[in-house]
Amino acid sequence: MDTRERLIESTRELLWERGYVGTSPKAIQQRSGAGQGSMYHHFSGKPDLALAAIDRSAAELRQRAEAAFTGPGSAVERVAAYLRRERDALKGCPVGRLTQDPDVMADPGLRRPVEETFTWLTGRIAELLEEGRAAGELDPALDPRVTATALVATLQGGYVLARAAGDAQVFATAVEGALSMLTR
Repeated sequence: MDTRERLIESTRELLWERGYVGTSPKAIQQRSGAGQGSMYHHFSGKPDLALAAIDRSAAELRQRAEAAFTGPGSAVERVAAYLRRERDALKGCPVGRLTQDPDVMADPGLRRPVEETFTWLTGRIAELLEEGRAAGELDPALDPRVTATALVATLQGGYVLARAAGDAQVFATAVEGALSMLTR
C-alpha cells in the first residue's frame, strides 16, 4: 500500500474509532507511518484527507450493499441478505457513526458523502421492495420508500442498541424483527 493509501485507510479507522476531533494529524501520521511532509504532499489538510476517507467508507458501504442487492434470490431475499450480512455490530457503521459527529455534520463537504450514501441506500432498498411488491412477495399496500427508510433506520438503530448493550446479538434481533414485519 502506498503512502496515500495508508493515510486514507488510517484516517478511516481513526474516524470510526475516535471521530473527527479525535483524529488529529499526528495520530494519522503515527497510524499510517507517514511523515507530515508526505501527508501534506497528498492532501491539503485534515479536512481534505477526512473527505477522502469518508468517501472511501461510503463507497465501500455501497459496494457491499450492491453485492447483496444484485445477488441471487428474490427481492426480499436480497434485502434480507444485505441486512443479515456479517458486520461488527459493536463497532457500529463507519458511515452511520459519522452522523453523531458534530464536526462532520457541520461541514457541508464532509456531510455530503454521508447524506448521499444513506439516500442511495434507502433508494436501492425501495427499488427492491417495489420489485418484491410487483412480484407478489410483499403486500401490495406496502409503501416501498417508507419501508426502506424504516429498514435503514432499524439497521442504524440496531448498531446503537448493540453498542449500548455491549451485545452484538441485539443488532441481529433488530434485523430479524424488521424482516419479520416486512414479510408478515
